[in-house]
Order: sequence, then structure tokens, then C-alpha cells
Amino acid sequence: MERFWYLFLILIYLIFKMIFDFKKFKASKLKAKSHKLCRGMTYVELIVVLGIFSVIASIVLFNYGGFQAKVDIKNLASEFALKIVEAQKASLSGKLPPLAQQSQINSTWKPSYGVYIDRVADNKSFIYFTDLNSPTQNGIYNASSCPGVGECLEKITITKNNSISSLDVFYQGDVTPHSLNDLTVIFSRPNSSAVIKSTQINITLIISYIQITVLSPKSPIAKIKLYPSGRVQVN
Repeated sequence: MERFWYLFLILIYLIFKMIFDFKKFKASKLKAKSHKLCRGMTYVELIVVLGIFSVIASIVLFNYGGFQAKVDIKNLASEFALKIVEAQKASLSGKLPPLAQQSQINSTWKPSYGVYIDRVADNKSFIYFTDLNSPTQNGIYNASSCPGVGECLEKITITKNNSISSLDVFYQGDVTPHSLNDLTVIFSRPNSSAVIKSTQINITLIISYIQITVLSPKSPIAKIKLYPSGRVQVN
């Protein structure tokens, strides 16, 4: 970031210098013949400045592309985190599902909302859902059309060719990441903690945290860490 602004300031300086030198060149045309040498130097300076300007502009534009990719991937990671937090808040506040889904809940329904990811089937989207009574409130996502009358409330599509590159679980006392193909994170009232499920999770081990890694085609990555307590961290 600092390098980008440093190069940008250099570019601004060179633009002003080019304007000044060009004015100097125009003024030299009014001078006596004895100053022809000066006019020739102005031509050279103008060519040099234009050359430097082109190089610096290319560098700045190249760095801007990388900088924008970093911004985009951070925004994507933040979107993941915000959806997880939204699910937590919706469940704790006792929010009812939309009218289309309310026919599938009864008096025993506990407000439950979550996020579902299937990296193998589709690594460019994730699902925001509510856990309904029909067929049963089982703490997992029952696939349905989205949006519709099923559990899916929103399908968030990942744009700009970014993707979910990996899902990993870290167990207590083990720093080794264990890869997951799918992930369900759900919150159910009155608990603020997250219920974390996957077909690859070893239920005999204690989960330290889950890590979701998102990747840009220009290589920048961002990581979202989710802890069983419900805390979300973006790196």
C-alpha cells in the first residue's frame, strides 16, 4: 500500500515537471538564436520525462491491479464473516424465517440460521440458510432451490473469478490442517456458540477452529477463522 502511494506521488511530480518543461520549451522559441542550444536541451528533457512517465505509469498500473485484487479478496473474506455473524444474530434474536418458510415451522422450532459450503461441488458460492422443522430440525442444511420454500434463504455467488480454495479444520493440540470438502456452520437459540459439522470432521476430537481460505486468480489470499465460541476472525 505504501509503495503504491509512493509511486503515485512520483508520477504526480513527473507530470508537473513535464508541464513545466513544456512551458519552458515554448518560451524558448521566443528567445534569440543564441539560445538555440537551450531549446535543444528542452527537447531532450521532454523526451526523457515522457519516457520516465511511461515507465512509472506502467509500474503504477501494474501495482494497482495487484492492489485491487487484494482489496477484492479481503472484501470477499469480510462477506463470509458478515454472513456468519448475521446467522448468529438472527438465531439469538429469535428471528422468524421469511413467510415462504414459516409454514414449515411449529411451536417447537428453535430459531436456527447458518452457512453451508460445498467446495467440491461449487467453490464459487455458499449458502445462507435456516434450519426448518420440515422434514426435521436436524442441524444440517437440507438442499433446496434458492430462494424458495426450502431451507436456502440466499445463495451468495463469488464474483471476479475468486474462489474458495480450501476448507480446513484444526483440532486442539494439532497444528496440522485437515482438509474438508463441505462445511456447515449453524447457530441455534439460545446458544451463541457455533455448531460445526462436516462429513470429514472427526467427532472424537475437539475442534480448535475452522479455516476458510479464499483465493484470487492474481494469487492474493484471505483466511476466515471460525472458532466454536462463535468468534470470527479475518486474516
